[in-house]
Amino acid sequence: MTLNAISRGLGVIALSLSAFHSPAAYQPSTIAPPAPIREFRAAWVSSVYNGVWPSRKGLTTTEQKAELLAILDRAAQLKLNAIILQVRPMCDALYASPIEPWSEFLTGTMGKAPKPFYDPLLFAVEEAHKRGLELHAWFNSFRAAVPPSRAALAANHVSKTKPHLVREYGKHLWLDPGERESQDYSLSVVMDVLKRYDIDGVHFDDYFYPYKEKSYSGRDLDFPDQSSWQKYGLRSGLSRDDWRRDNVNRFIRRVYETVKANKPWVKFGLSPFGIWRPGSPPQIKGYDAYEELYADARKWLQNGWLDYFAPQLYWANEPKEQSFSALLKWWADQNLKSRHLWPGLNTYEVGRKWTPDEILNQIRFTRQQGTGGHIHWPMKNLMGGSSGLVSTLEKDIYAQPALVPASRWLDPVAPEKPRLTIDANGNGTRPRFTWAPTGTEKIWLWVLQTREGGMWTTQILPANRTSHAFNTALPEVVAVTAVDRCGNMSSTATLARTKP
Repeated sequence: MTLNAISRGLGVIALSLSAFHSPAAYQPSTIAPPAPIREFRAAWVSSVYNGVWPSRKGLTTTEQKAELLAILDRAAQLKLNAIILQVRPMCDALYASPIEPWSEFLTGTMGKAPKPFYDPLLFAVEEAHKRGLELHAWFNSFRAAVPPSRAALAANHVSKTKPHLVREYGKHLWLDPGERESQDYSLSVVMDVLKRYDIDGVHFDDYFYPYKEKSYSGRDLDFPDQSSWQKYGLRSGLSRDDWRRDNVNRFIRRVYETVKANKPWVKFGLSPFGIWRPGSPPQIKGYDAYEELYADARKWLQNGWLDYFAPQLYWANEPKEQSFSALLKWWADQNLKSRHLWPGLNTYEVGRKWTPDEILNQIRFTRQQGTGGHIHWPMKNLMGGSSGLVSTLEKDIYAQPALVPASRWLDPVAPEKPRLTIDANGNGTRPRFTWAPTGTEKIWLWVLQTREGGMWTTQILPANRTSHAFNTALPEVVAVTAVDRCGNMSSTATLARTKP
């Protein structure tokens, strides 16, 4: 090869690299990317009896962290967008609480802190947010102790500090929901967490008044609330059952209003038993949560005392007496305030009673119904194979990432359009696209969308990810949108590649 030929070849390469690195190769554009998918995809992570995390009592701090990171990594891999972590299983704490003792499900001894010390909830929130996951703190409202934990209760457990609020019911200890001080106490626990941790949600499950305990002869035991009934119930003008329901109603409304008054962007979610009453809808039979648990869940939904409602619809689609689809349709009809309706799915039964298709079809039905999301019970069953469920979720049902649906009743104002630029030098080998907020509102997520060959790809990135360098060919279009804590999206900043 002649010197001139080599020179010409190097000139072509230099020109090519110059064009590749030039920021002028892109210019602002009005090309609009497709709207990202909106769907709440979550899973419950229980701690009571070491159901999911930690997997057993007494793990070292390193082991506890490793297990939790594995859960968060799997959630991100599956393109979930939220984890619901049980932080108060029974008037104890899986976090550094000034009110209640450390949970025995962490260290094996109630009141004993992890060693070396760390705060599991703080760690969980920070690591979830790094992955773009919401972290909802799950509380049990009134359960005080489960067997055999009663044998070794810490000195600062509520049964020792406020014994007048605690009732022995079967093998359990329970705060009496009829005592106003019990409600004050549980609310103070929730508010302590809300104020000190950057959580995304406060979550209650189906336990308010307890499921019925039985005597040794098999007879149902009534909840021992005679003292609070005498103090408050007799003068209420209500029957005892209605008074118990009213206690729960007032507590839920108060929690919702207090959360909103302090951090309005934090979602309050309730997950009651999936059947309100037998006969609702007409073919439904089964447990009467209204009568047995004093849970008027329909009232909570109809009055909008929550931001999302997650009835535990733990049945298959087909049996008409407890039909997932029939119950979901009925609950949707009760949703007068248009709150989020994200049913709980019984993923636990995949590989036991059900094939993966049952859960996959239930997710498809939620999409047809337009409810906007669902929650898997439990996360443990998404960690392994689950008879092919996980691989099908990853490759098909959750093939594309999703944003949590917006809660516009909490905040209707969208962030400002971000600033999107291209850095010619990048990391030394490729140009880097960089974006930044332009307003004062805190950004929660970024939606990065690119088009190549007419096809769009979407990535949802945490707030601290503010740049991206492409390892493959530069895309035709790059678009970035800001998302706030309530799910509102800004206008999109777009750069399109100019024709050479």
